[in-house]
Parts: sequence; structure tokens; C-alpha cells
Amino acid sequence: MTGTNLTTDRLVLRQWSTDELTAVLGDGRMAHWAEDFPAEGDRVIAGFIAGQSDEPGEYGHRLIAERESGLVVGSISLLWPPRDGALEVGYGIVASRRGRGYATEATRALVEFALSSPDVHTVYADVEVSNPASVRVLEKAGLHRWSEDATTARFRTAAPDLAQR
Repeated sequence: MTGTNLTTDRLVLRQWSTDELTAVLGDGRMAHWAEDFPAEGDRVIAGFIAGQSDEPGEYGHRLIAERESGLVVGSISLLWPPRDGALEVGYGIVASRRGRGYATEATRALVEFALSSPDVHTVYADVEVSNPASVRVLEKAGLHRWSEDATTARFRTAAPDLAQR
């Protein structure tokens, strides 16, 4: 798989390799993974990637690795292709690395990258209201709550929103 790595202060967001997909789907382990990677969400994403007939290219699914250690600590996805210019983002960090701001850092970087595509004007995410940590990640990453019901908070941001930050 080819594509551009996104690098932040502490993280590298890179595409999954075929070997990593095979290992996750086969319950294998790789030396460059945090001890609790993959989490259940990572297994779901690996299955989703394996089931896709089209390669999402550089705007697809990525692993989140710590720059300093090189260990994979989670995954983040843009659910390509966009619908009417809107694209969903989803993420997960393994339990051993939560509370360090990695989800916010990765989400902010991938949202900015997504909005650089001429096909995307809005990035959104839905989160369970019962998950305040994930709500806070989206707020810190610059997404704005635009609707909510009893169970789900909906967040989004658009290209003009980023210019105002």
C-alpha cells in the first residue's frame, strides 16, 4: 500500500501493511505493536479493510504509532468516499496509551488532511454521550457539537472552521 505518512509532534499516522492486516485478522502479534494492540475496534477496521474491493488511497485507514518508540498504539480512519462532501472520522487508542492526548493529536491531523481534499468540505463524527472522553477528544480536535439525542452526540467541522482557529 502506498500513501503519505502524516507526522505530528508525537505520532506517525501511516497506512496498514498487508502483514499487519494479516496478523490482526489471524490474532497474530508483531514486535512493533504496543502490548495491548490490537483492540477490538482495530480488529473491526482490519476486517473492513480486508473486505474492501477498492483501495481508499491516502485518505483511508491508518495506524497510529508513537514517533519515539515506533510502537503502534491505535488506529484512525476516514470512511472514504465522502458523501456529498462529508466524511466520517473514527479513532481508537489502546488502553495503555489513553490519557496522553494521542487521540486528539491524531484526529486533528487527519481532519486537517481530509479537508485538504477537493472532494471534502466537512468532517464529522458521532460519539455516544456516555463516552465523555471521546466527546472531549472531538472538542479538543476542533470539531463542534451540532446535534445530540439521548444517546449520540454529533460533531463536525468544515474547511472554513479550520481557517478561523
